[in-house]
Amino acid sequence: MGNFLTRTLFGAIFVIVLIAGIVIHPFAFFAVFMGITLLASYEFYKLIQKNNCIPQITTGLIGAALLFTSCFAYTHFNNSTLFALFVPLLVLIPIIEMYRKKENPFGNIAYTFMGLLYVALPFSLLNFMVFPFGDNEFHWEILMGIFVLIWANDTGAYLVGVNFGKHRLFERISPKKSWEGSIGGAVITLVIAYLISLYSKDLTSVQWIIGGAIVVVFGSMGDLVESLLKRSLNIKDSGTIIPGHGGLLDRFDAILLVSPMIFVFLQIINEFFR
Repeated sequence: MGNFLTRTLFGAIFVIVLIAGIVIHPFAFFAVFMGITLLASYEFYKLIQKNNCIPQITTGLIGAALLFTSCFAYTHFNNSTLFALFVPLLVLIPIIEMYRKKENPFGNIAYTFMGLLYVALPFSLLNFMVFPFGDNEFHWEILMGIFVLIWANDTGAYLVGVNFGKHRLFERISPKKSWEGSIGGAVITLVIAYLISLYSKDLTSVQWIIGGAIVVVFGSMGDLVESLLKRSLNIKDSGTIIPGHGGLLDRFDAILLVSPMIFVFLQIINEFFR
């Protein structure tokens, strides 16, 4: 009972902070998701240390902060100046490694870049969901809708899988996931996507349903990829920052692959359908 109450309390706090960061104001979004980006990046780099590598944590965190801030400045203020600072940082990473004199130098370089690619970039691309149309207006409904669809997919897959799951989806990586659960989650997600389209005018019904399909496919893949990471490190949770819920990578595993694909989808909409 104590663990249930802890899980419920901190889960509620987590959701409230997340929603507040999305809907209140652009700078609330910046503060909340910049914090999430840095904490998730730090969590990733600390995990990688279990794999006999020593990534450049400080350099990686500076890069994550620059990348997120660059995307925010570009989408909100139409200012691309900060990208000019981020690019030289990428060049500095292998140079810095020469002077660290650590074992497995190219592994350290690779994992430092991987933290930027796998964690910082997807969170940074969320800026293009709240400022999707190049008009500097804060369209929080799109990002909120994407998170609702991710939660619907996860919840639907879990409920259907627990009650009806018999055929394993990817047993080598995640023994509990089933095809029945995945199909159930997909149906529920697409229904929720249509319902969202009735109230959100930023995207059409067809576009929301396509977005829901992207969430179903790449949200599930994001979950599996993060499970693959944990399995390769022989750990259960990515961290303990959220009591009863594990780490930030556990909570945001789906968005890490969904975000880049939704970014591409929104660019296509901007180019051909607006």
